[in-house]
Amino acid sequence: MVRDLSRLLRPKSIALFGGGWAVNVIAQLKKSGFAGDIWPVHPIREELLGIRCFRTIDDLPGAPDAAFIGINREATIAVVTALRDMGAGGATCFASGFLESEAETAGGADLQKRLVEAAGDMPILGPNCYGILNYLDTVTLWPDQHGGQSCDRGVAIIAQSSNIAINMTMQRRALPIAYVVAAGNQAQTGVAEIGEALLADHRVSAIGLYLEGFGDIRALERFAGKARATGRPVVALKIGRSQKAQLATMTHTASLAGNAAVSSALLKRLGMIEVNSIAVFLETLKLADAFGRLPGNAVCSVSCSGGEASLIADLAEGKDFNFRDFSKLQAKALKDELGPIVTVANPLDYHTFIWGDTARMSRVFSAVMADRFDLVIFILDIPRADRCDPSGYECAVEAIMAAKIETGARVAVMASLPENLSESVSAQFSGNGIVPIHGMEEGLAAIAAMMAKDEEPASRQPVLLSSAADGKGIVLSEAQSKAALAKFGLRVPASTIVADVGEMKQALAGLTFPVALKGLGIAHKSEAGAVKLDLTNAAEVIEAAEVMSGVQGFLVEEMVGDGVAEILVGVTRDATGLFLLTMGAGGVNTELLGDTASVLLPTNRGEISVALSGLKVVKLLNGYRGKPAANIDSVVDGVVAICNYVAANADRVVELDVNPLIAGERNAIAVDALIRTQG
Repeated sequence: MVRDLSRLLRPKSIALFGGGWAVNVIAQLKKSGFAGDIWPVHPIREELLGIRCFRTIDDLPGAPDAAFIGINREATIAVVTALRDMGAGGATCFASGFLESEAETAGGADLQKRLVEAAGDMPILGPNCYGILNYLDTVTLWPDQHGGQSCDRGVAIIAQSSNIAINMTMQRRALPIAYVVAAGNQAQTGVAEIGEALLADHRVSAIGLYLEGFGDIRALERFAGKARATGRPVVALKIGRSQKAQLATMTHTASLAGNAAVSSALLKRLGMIEVNSIAVFLETLKLADAFGRLPGNAVCSVSCSGGEASLIADLAEGKDFNFRDFSKLQAKALKDELGPIVTVANPLDYHTFIWGDTARMSRVFSAVMADRFDLVIFILDIPRADRCDPSGYECAVEAIMAAKIETGARVAVMASLPENLSESVSAQFSGNGIVPIHGMEEGLAAIAAMMAKDEEPASRQPVLLSSAADGKGIVLSEAQSKAALAKFGLRVPASTIVADVGEMKQALAGLTFPVALKGLGIAHKSEAGAVKLDLTNAAEVIEAAEVMSGVQGFLVEEMVGDGVAEILVGVTRDATGLFLLTMGAGGVNTELLGDTASVLLPTNRGEISVALSGLKVVKLLNGYRGKPAANIDSVVDGVVAICNYVAANADRVVELDVNPLIAGERNAIAVDALIRTQG
């Protein structure tokens, strides 16, 4: 169901329910200059902050466009029902004690279900939610202080934490914020639905998401598609990436593929720009607001200090920055202005010879900007005004702005420390189309994020999802796992299953030595001593079997000849129902190297090949130091076979591990596999 949030986001009339919290909202509405009607509802009070109260909801002069419900959780449900029946535009539900507190307070989940039923088609935010800040239309439906101000255009921030949202509004970084919407529990209206509604406002330049969970993934896919269609970037900060410890897992894959890998893979699939801190989140949104995604990675740094030039080069190391040389034409123009002592290079240290000569500085800066870099960064730390006199830096500010006006280049001014660009100077730059960036490390991370290409992974197919609930499940034996995967085209060694040692000699008749002997019924066979390799005759096999303990039969299979490399291929089903494909260095190197790449299912051969090419083990696959190369097409074939098995059994697969897949010169063969299913 697509709900109309327009009245809730841009109301002309607001009803308020509650005492102290309603007073706080009225105070914020008055402070921001809200021009619409404010209708407090209170059974006893005559007025709240000078505004006449209505005794009951039935006394209201009409159906409000928006409502703030700041009363207890039980009473909230009754008010939501009444608002729905009278045709209100929507409500924010402030009360807590719903699903978020189910672990501590019984009945929260049932109350949340009743709340959603009470709302029906009427949109509600929350519960456990502060509400809406619409700085474009001076709508501050918010029961606390906030730091934003009126603007004509800017970014929208949707946060699942009201407190984090408040903190973000207090920024002094000249980020124009158009909306802040707290999503709370997302009982009815989720982040994606809010995002779609905000995209409908042409004054919104970009959207930032502070996420604690993904909620409705199909809705997120729709929202992301609409954002891409409108050309507006979505920047996401997903928390909950770390884990103190993971529960014991059945496979190597599950121990390597944690929540962070799933989150990052989903955000990449959606075409969203992922960042990992609030500071980088805000800086990235500034760039998104000003420029959208940067068209390339050609960057120029300009400063009057060799130390700053060296520092930015060092901090950019490992990021996809191209500090390309100046063109011959612009290099000559710079040399003519700066003289023989200054080395014309990128990053550029123009020294202080021209400092204070605004006209000459403008000519130098214009020459830099005229060289058509994707972004020109000026490093400028301005002295604090309370203890120093910053007037000597006005020449740099004026020269940068003049050159920007002359050339129309993409320009940012970056302070090495966040506090070294004041709010007033930042606003001055921002007002002239120059992005002020607060902090070198944060800024470079933000620039790198905006340079990252949206790679259209897997043709934007909807992600593979399972709605099956987790349970104890069934672990297939190695032999069962290989047989299941072989039906989908995965190559496995010739093998036989033997129930006990007495049947071993007869069972070996159809196999070619050397062989491997594996004890069944043990998850990590190597660690338990339940694997013996390169056995050359029946006597050796029987002797090895006799000393294995705790096994439930044996798997005997032909040894695979020396391969070029061992690869891990695994799939895990996340708690969200997503399936994550993980590839990496296999065998004994799996945990040792942690060399992995992950993509969501479904995927395709191209995406698999790209993921493999980013692994360290690819050097072995390509033939290391004169050794033969692996048949990479055969490796990809094996991965595709595994993915096809998962797609066909998505309602059952919990985790799957092929380790190793031995990549040889001619083909790739899985010598160990384990599958856990739902049952």
